Amino acid sequence: MEAAVFEYHKEEDPVDIKSFQGEKQKLIQPASLKDPKLQKLKEALVYWINSTLKPEHIVVQSLEEDLYDGLVLHHMLSRLAGVDVSVEDMALTIPAQIHKLGVILEELDKRLGLQDDSRIKWNVKLIHNKDLLATIHLLVAMVRSFQPELDLPPNVKVEVIVMEVSRNGIKSNVLTEVLTEESDADSDSLSETEREDPIEQLLKLEAHKVNTVKKAILHFVNQNMTTMGLQVADMDKQFADGVILLLLIGQLEGFFIPLYDFNLTPVNHSEMIHNVTLALDLLHDTGLQVSSVNPQDIVSQDVTATLKILYALFNKHKGK
Repeated sequence: MEAAVFEYHKEEDPVDIKSFQGEKQKLIQPASLKDPKLQKLKEALVYWINSTLKPEHIVVQSLEEDLYDGLVLHHMLSRLAGVDVSVEDMALTIPAQIHKLGVILEELDKRLGLQDDSRIKWNVKLIHNKDLLATIHLLVAMVRSFQPELDLPPNVKVEVIVMEVSRNGIKSNVLTEVLTEESDADSDSLSETEREDPIEQLLKLEAHKVNTVKKAILHFVNQNMTTMGLQVADMDKQFADGVILLLLIGQLEGFFIPLYDFNLTPVNHSEMIHNVTLALDLLHDTGLQVSSVNPQDIVSQDVTATLKILYALFNKHKGK
């Protein structure tokens, strides 16, 4: 879309440069788009949206592609704030989508306490144009306002190119834009140790102390899996495909997960992601909150993420 503004025009069809004067555009630098921290933040936001809208049977796969028409934001506003704005559920035409977004964003800005336009980093045009930067700013503000207990990846920053059209031509500048702060403002009075997740604290201890805790959790897991004829020897790897994790959750929580709901013998990354996503959804449904863990972490054999889930289950069920 931006390219169309600057493409070559014939002499008989001149561009009215005045119509673009004073307009600023922000584009995330390509290198920043590949930043693992940004990817983790995007995954965390997608997981948050899908967990919130699970009762609505709405599934988001891409922040860039799935939020521009207002449908998802409409349902998020309803679920998080109990506000039902008077707009059509499915807006199919561009004018209808823009009108719907305008109504929803106006209500959201009120609920977020953002009356000062200078503090708002999104608008109808940006969201409808699938602007990733604006979309993330909006979603992070929604998390901070409606579910401040939710841990998002901290200290996420991106390099952006700011382009401005003036009488003298196009000026550009490169700036750093903060998407999430280094720590939550509400937690400033707490020490770094008090803010940190127990597992993250554990992994900073001496190796023998870490191994002692891991052995206790492994013993707990195998105690509960023995009736199914299963044994876990490598805690770091055997949960990556989600199968044992699902069976363990079912065993501990006392319910059967139908085999058609997951892949018992996953053969590819997509099937593993499906299994782990289902496992995290089940944990959420049972009221077990696990901070800063998304399906990709488990499939990638992230030791910290795997331990967070197992520790949460151990902590809840160890005395039963």
